[in-house]
Amino acid sequence: MKAVDEIDFWIIATGVTLWLAVSVAYAADVPTTAPRMKLGAYYFAGWSGKCPYDDGSVSNAWAKGMPTHFTKKLATEFAGRTPVWGWREDSPGITARQIDMAADHGLAFFAYCWYFKDSKGPINVEKIEQHPLHEPMKMFMAAKNNARMEFCLLIANHGGAEITGTEAWKQAADYWLKNYFGHPRYLRMDGKPVIMIFSPKGSDNAGLAYLQEAAKKAGFPGVWVAGCGNVKTEDGYQIVTTYNTRPGKDANGKALNMEESYPFKMLADWNVSVWNATNRPAMPYIPVATQGWDRRPWEAKNGEGFGKGSTVTPHFARGTPEEFENYLRRMTEWMDANPKKATPDRLGLIYAWNEIGEGGWLVPCRDDPDGAYLKAIRRVVFGK
Repeated sequence: MKAVDEIDFWIIATGVTLWLAVSVAYAADVPTTAPRMKLGAYYFAGWSGKCPYDDGSVSNAWAKGMPTHFTKKLATEFAGRTPVWGWREDSPGITARQIDMAADHGLAFFAYCWYFKDSKGPINVEKIEQHPLHEPMKMFMAAKNNARMEFCLLIANHGGAEITGTEAWKQAADYWLKNYFGHPRYLRMDGKPVIMIFSPKGSDNAGLAYLQEAAKKAGFPGVWVAGCGNVKTEDGYQIVTTYNTRPGKDANGKALNMEESYPFKMLADWNVSVWNATNRPAMPYIPVATQGWDRRPWEAKNGEGFGKGSTVTPHFARGTPEEFENYLRRMTEWMDANPKKATPDRLGLIYAWNEIGEGGWLVPCRDDPDGAYLKAIRRVVFGK
């Protein structure tokens, strides 16, 4: 338990000091120049709720007070990923701080993961509204400083949150219209709310058609529906994007193995190749910068990972802030070179603000207390 005690001490002894230092630095010299793109970040709210290992036992003392997706690996081997404010983010104060931090550095919106309940059944409003992974978004919607950013939904219709059948999609559409689209900070283009569908294979054509009709009846000119992956206009989509994307083979066509840590450049170059793909449907595209992938903290099978352990995948070294900055510059260059392929508002996305367990995160942490990656975003978006 020594490693956990050291982490707890670090958070208690230095967390406040670190946060004060970081917040003062971020508050200074707020940019006034026009942004080069409207850049957002995917937001995963797994740092709220209760860790399933928090059972009061001595052996799981590391999990006491920790959020749903915290693991022993994050407490020990990967403790450098610990955010400067600690592991919990389900409080209004942390939400407000994140809004200021993101806005000061050029992020215009968060795309929050949204989970349908009951999976494969009819809508269960009570479970949706009590879901711990929705808490940070609710706090964003109520934050006094939320005028500094916008937000939208990433519909996480995967295992455990599947929207199945036309009726369930209609119920979800009505819920989104009632609870989100009318919020003054909801992301819109040309007056149309923007939503993103994580798994287009699970969507329903008639359900998405209903969404458009219901939105128009509610006074919107329609809805921009973006699909992560292979989508078609006839299936109800108007935008193509991704959530994250990684290569599965090296330059010689050899499958990547599970032991080696691959260079960041391989990940970045792969993503740029996805932006430049020529076989995409003729609809606007939101490029995504997958800025990290290393989910070893979740993969362990011996009680140190998440649940019984996530599927093991090849991982990539985290790039330096300078490498990350160059990566994002390539995104603005892509938009400049492809104005007809980009969305009207030049939307771009980063994976992710806080997918810490999977290795994609921007929040200042124990290994990056000064927010060097955020400063890189600021230099690209505002040119300084």
